[in-house]
Amino acid sequence: METKLSQSLEDYLEMIHMLRMEGKVARVKDIADALSVKMPSVAKAIAELKKLGLVTQEPYAGVELTKEGEVMAASILNRHVLLKSFLMRLGVSEEVADKDACCMEHILSAETLSKIEDFVKLARPAPKRRKR
Repeated sequence: METKLSQSLEDYLEMIHMLRMEGKVARVKDIADALSVKMPSVAKAIAELKKLGLVTQEPYAGVELTKEGEVMAASILNRHVLLKSFLMRLGVSEEVADKDACCMEHILSAETLSKIEDFVKLARPAPKRRKR
């Protein structure tokens, strides 16, 4: 059963995943700084994500994703990367594409995302062949 998260909780989950991918410990302060929010907001979100079984956290330690949390976070990040790539192919600047992808990733249907993914795959230039 897939859990439907709010946009805010998806952002927290995605940021924890990104910090962990960078080899960093996902501490409340680091998450707050990265998302430009206050630490009590992060603590509240982490408590919600814990209730949903998506993260764990030992006292005075970083936040860890559960297996289900990891799958969801990776999916959210993949949607973001896909949408950013799509927008940049349309000629949108990287900064704007990143910002817009962050908004779009939470609202587009699976069908629309699938069609965008197909489009991006088809639009990729063919790899250059090496001269011998």
